[in-house]
Amino acid sequence: MRNLLHAGKFLLLDMASTVFFLVLYLLTKNIPVSIVLGIALGFGQIGWELLRKRPIGSLQWMSLVLIVASGTAAMITDNPRFVMVKPSLIYVVVGVVMLKPGWMNRYLPEVAMEVVPDIAVIFGFVWAGLMFFSAMLNMIVALNFSVVAWASFMSAYGIVSKLGLFLIQYATMRAIGVRRRARQGVPAIA
Repeated sequence: MRNLLHAGKFLLLDMASTVFFLVLYLLTKNIPVSIVLGIALGFGQIGWELLRKRPIGSLQWMSLVLIVASGTAAMITDNPRFVMVKPSLIYVVVGVVMLKPGWMNRYLPEVAMEVVPDIAVIFGFVWAGLMFFSAMLNMIVALNFSVVAWASFMSAYGIVSKLGLFLIQYATMRAIGVRRRARQGVPAIA
Protein backbone atom coordinates (compact mmCIF):
# COMPACT_ATOMS: atom_id res chain seq x y z
CA MET A 1 0.00 0.00 0.00
CA ARG A 2 2.84 2.36 0.89
CA ASN A 3 4.44 1.83 -2.52
CA LEU A 4 1.12 2.42 -4.29
CA LEU A 5 0.64 5.70 -2.43
CA HIS A 6 4.24 6.65 -3.24
CA ALA A 7 3.63 6.05 -6.96
CA GLY A 8 0.28 7.85 -6.82
CA LYS A 9 1.95 10.86 -5.22
CA PHE A 10 4.14 11.34 -8.31
CA LEU A 11 1.18 11.14 -10.67
CA LEU A 12 -0.71 13.66 -8.52
CA LEU A 13 2.31 15.98 -8.48
CA ASP A 14 2.58 15.68 -12.25
CA MET A 15 -1.06 16.73 -12.57
CA ALA A 16 -0.84 19.44 -9.87
CA SER A 17 -0.79 22.29 -12.38
CA THR A 18 -4.02 21.04 -13.96
CA VAL A 19 -5.71 20.53 -10.58
CA PHE A 20 -4.50 23.97 -9.47
CA PHE A 21 -5.91 25.52 -12.67
CA LEU A 22 -9.28 23.86 -12.01
CA VAL A 23 -9.53 24.99 -8.41
CA LEU A 24 -8.59 28.57 -9.34
CA TYR A 25 -10.98 28.61 -12.27
CA LEU A 26 -13.84 27.29 -10.14
CA LEU A 27 -13.11 29.93 -7.49
CA THR A 28 -12.43 32.91 -9.74
CA LYS A 29 -14.05 32.09 -13.13
CA ASN A 30 -10.98 33.86 -14.57
CA ILE A 31 -9.37 31.78 -17.33
CA PRO A 32 -6.19 33.86 -17.90
CA VAL A 33 -5.30 34.14 -14.21
CA SER A 34 -5.99 30.44 -13.62
CA ILE A 35 -3.90 29.40 -16.61
CA VAL A 36 -0.97 31.70 -15.83
CA LEU A 37 -0.85 30.50 -12.22
CA GLY A 38 -1.17 26.85 -13.36
CA ILE A 39 1.76 27.34 -15.73
CA ALA A 40 3.72 29.10 -12.97
CA LEU A 41 3.13 26.12 -10.69
CA GLY A 42 4.39 23.76 -13.43
CA PHE A 43 7.58 25.80 -13.86
CA GLY A 44 7.91 26.11 -10.08
CA GLN A 45 7.77 22.33 -9.66
CA ILE A 46 10.48 21.81 -12.29
CA GLY A 47 12.60 24.59 -10.78
CA TRP A 48 12.27 23.09 -7.30
CA GLU A 49 13.44 19.69 -8.53
CA LEU A 50 16.36 21.28 -10.39
CA LEU A 51 17.38 23.23 -7.27
CA ARG A 52 17.34 19.99 -5.29
CA LYS A 53 19.44 18.40 -8.07
CA ARG A 54 16.83 15.72 -8.60
CA PRO A 55 16.14 14.22 -12.00
CA ILE A 56 12.99 15.41 -13.71
CA GLY A 57 10.78 12.53 -14.82
CA SER A 58 9.60 12.39 -18.40
CA LEU A 59 5.96 12.53 -17.27
CA GLN A 60 6.70 15.72 -15.35
CA TRP A 61 8.33 17.33 -18.41
CA MET A 62 5.40 16.19 -20.52
CA SER A 63 2.99 17.66 -17.98
CA LEU A 64 4.78 21.01 -18.11
CA VAL A 65 4.78 21.06 -21.92
CA LEU A 66 1.09 20.14 -21.96
CA ILE A 67 0.06 22.80 -19.46
CA VAL A 68 2.04 25.47 -21.33
CA ALA A 69 0.63 24.39 -24.72
CA SER A 70 -2.93 23.82 -23.53
CA GLY A 71 -2.83 26.91 -21.33
CA THR A 72 -1.57 29.09 -24.16
CA ALA A 73 -4.21 27.71 -26.52
CA ALA A 74 -6.89 28.23 -23.87
CA MET A 75 -5.82 31.86 -23.34
CA ILE A 76 -5.66 32.63 -27.05
CA THR A 77 -9.09 31.13 -27.69
CA ASP A 78 -10.57 32.03 -24.27
CA ASN A 79 -11.63 28.37 -24.02
CA PRO A 80 -10.65 26.26 -20.95
CA ARG A 81 -11.36 23.01 -22.82
CA PHE A 82 -7.76 22.86 -23.99
CA VAL A 83 -6.66 22.48 -20.36
CA MET A 84 -9.55 20.10 -19.65
CA VAL A 85 -8.27 17.71 -22.36
CA LYS A 86 -4.77 17.53 -20.82
CA PRO A 87 -5.62 14.67 -18.38
CA SER A 88 -6.66 12.53 -21.36
CA LEU A 89 -3.17 12.83 -22.81
CA ILE A 90 -1.62 11.92 -19.47
CA TYR A 91 -3.97 8.94 -19.07
CA VAL A 92 -2.94 7.67 -22.52
CA VAL A 93 0.78 7.99 -21.73
CA VAL A 94 0.34 6.23 -18.38
CA GLY A 95 -1.78 3.53 -20.05
CA VAL A 96 0.92 2.88 -22.65
CA VAL A 97 3.53 2.54 -19.89
CA MET A 98 1.23 0.12 -18.06
CA LEU A 99 1.10 -2.15 -21.13
CA LYS A 100 4.57 -3.41 -20.22
CA PRO A 101 4.13 -6.81 -18.54
CA GLY A 102 5.38 -6.77 -14.97
CA TRP A 103 5.33 -2.99 -14.46
CA MET A 104 3.44 -3.56 -11.25
CA ASN A 105 6.04 -5.90 -9.70
CA ARG A 106 7.92 -3.15 -7.88
CA TYR A 107 4.74 -2.14 -6.06
CA LEU A 108 3.86 -5.60 -4.75
CA PRO A 109 5.04 -7.27 -1.55
CA GLU A 110 7.44 -10.19 -1.89
CA VAL A 111 4.81 -12.77 -0.95
CA ALA A 112 2.55 -11.61 -3.79
CA MET A 113 5.43 -11.93 -6.24
CA GLU A 114 6.02 -15.50 -5.01
CA VAL A 115 2.41 -16.65 -5.14
CA VAL A 116 0.46 -14.58 -7.70
CA PRO A 117 2.90 -12.99 -10.19
CA ASP A 118 0.67 -14.05 -13.10
CA ILE A 119 -2.33 -12.32 -11.57
CA ALA A 120 -0.23 -9.17 -11.09
CA VAL A 121 0.55 -9.14 -14.82
CA ILE A 122 -3.14 -9.50 -15.65
CA PHE A 123 -4.04 -6.64 -13.32
CA GLY A 124 -1.28 -4.56 -14.90
CA PHE A 125 -3.18 -4.81 -18.17
CA VAL A 126 -6.48 -4.10 -16.39
CA TRP A 127 -4.95 -0.89 -14.99
CA ALA A 128 -3.80 0.07 -18.50
CA GLY A 129 -7.37 -0.50 -19.72
CA LEU A 130 -8.69 1.74 -16.96
CA MET A 131 -6.27 4.48 -18.03
CA PHE A 132 -7.39 4.26 -21.67
CA PHE A 133 -11.06 4.24 -20.65
CA SER A 134 -10.43 7.23 -18.36
CA ALA A 135 -8.75 9.11 -21.21
CA MET A 136 -11.74 8.51 -23.46
CA LEU A 137 -14.24 9.41 -20.73
CA ASN A 138 -12.34 12.59 -19.84
CA MET A 139 -12.33 13.63 -23.49
CA ILE A 140 -16.09 13.06 -23.82
CA VAL A 141 -16.90 14.96 -20.63
CA ALA A 142 -14.41 17.77 -21.36
CA LEU A 143 -15.83 18.37 -24.82
CA ASN A 144 -19.51 18.10 -23.94
CA PHE A 145 -20.01 19.57 -20.46
CA SER A 146 -19.21 22.73 -18.52
CA VAL A 147 -15.98 23.21 -16.61
CA VAL A 148 -17.83 22.83 -13.32
CA ALA A 149 -19.57 19.61 -14.40
CA TRP A 150 -16.30 18.24 -15.82
CA ALA A 151 -14.31 19.08 -12.68
CA SER A 152 -16.93 17.58 -10.38
CA PHE A 153 -17.50 14.41 -12.38
CA MET A 154 -13.88 13.66 -13.27
CA SER A 155 -12.68 14.31 -9.72
CA ALA A 156 -15.21 11.87 -8.28
CA TYR A 157 -14.70 9.36 -11.08
CA GLY A 158 -10.91 9.51 -10.70
CA ILE A 159 -11.00 8.67 -7.01
CA VAL A 160 -13.78 6.06 -7.19
CA SER A 161 -12.41 4.23 -10.25
CA LYS A 162 -8.85 3.93 -8.97
CA LEU A 163 -9.85 3.06 -5.41
CA GLY A 164 -12.42 0.56 -6.71
CA LEU A 165 -9.92 -1.19 -8.97
CA PHE A 166 -7.32 -1.19 -6.20
CA LEU A 167 -9.75 -2.89 -3.80
CA ILE A 168 -10.86 -5.42 -6.44
CA GLN A 169 -7.23 -6.20 -7.24
CA TYR A 170 -6.29 -6.55 -3.58
CA ALA A 171 -9.23 -8.84 -2.79
CA THR A 172 -8.72 -10.96 -5.91
CA MET A 173 -4.97 -11.38 -5.48
CA ARG A 174 -5.37 -12.13 -1.79
CA ALA A 175 -8.09 -14.74 -2.37
CA ILE A 176 -6.14 -16.46 -5.13
CA GLY A 177 -2.92 -16.23 -3.12
CA VAL A 178 -4.52 -17.79 -0.03
CA ARG A 179 -5.92 -20.68 -2.12
CA ARG A 180 -2.59 -21.27 -3.84
CA ARG A 181 -0.68 -21.24 -0.57
CA ALA A 182 -3.19 -23.68 0.93
CA ARG A 183 -2.68 -26.05 -2.01
CA GLN A 184 1.07 -25.82 -1.39
CA GLY A 185 0.52 -26.64 2.28
CA VAL A 186 1.76 -23.23 3.45
CA PRO A 187 -0.30 -21.51 6.18
CA ALA A 188 -2.17 -18.37 5.15
CA ILE A 189 -0.70 -15.00 6.02
CA ALA A 190 -2.79 -12.75 8.26
